[in-house]
Amino acid sequence: MIQHREIRLSGSGGQGLQLSARILARVFINAGAHVAQSQSYEPTSRGGMSRSDLVIDEGTPDYPLATSLDILLILDECAAGASEDILGKGALVFFDAERVKTRPKTGMALPLTRKARELGNIRVANIIALGAMNALAEFCSGDELESAVRSSVPARFVDLNLEALAAGYEMAQDAKAPQTA
Repeated sequence: MIQHREIRLSGSGGQGLQLSARILARVFINAGAHVAQSQSYEPTSRGGMSRSDLVIDEGTPDYPLATSLDILLILDECAAGASEDILGKGALVFFDAERVKTRPKTGMALPLTRKARELGNIRVANIIALGAMNALAEFCSGDELESAVRSSVPARFVDLNLEALAAGYEMAQDAKAPQTA
């Protein structure tokens, strides 16, 4: 049975949040779930606040917008604090240790941007986050997520993104268990 989940990926424009949401949607749809995905972003192409919500259910979601988050990712300071009022009980919160200065009340700081820089491209911080989040929240198998990444990114970037995904799993193994809301 597919569990009802609400996931928000938030940060700034240009961080690949919409791509990450499409990857997750593909994973859940391939598992037989129904997914409603919504996007919100400021009119700037890079730098303004951006977010993507997924509402996942075994049937058509009653409401397409997130109202009680189970998982929240914050990749940039501009999104810090914007979602705390809709965190569900026991929600898992993950945030970039370098780019988020206003720390959530609960959650886990992950060195996403630092690791992306080490891989040679800060634009894969979103994929590192997907790997870490999946390792810690266990919402799908690693093979399912890898397959969705492979089919969602341009061929010339597949290897880099798979390396980023693996770095996220490794990061999660090094992290302590996340605090819940």
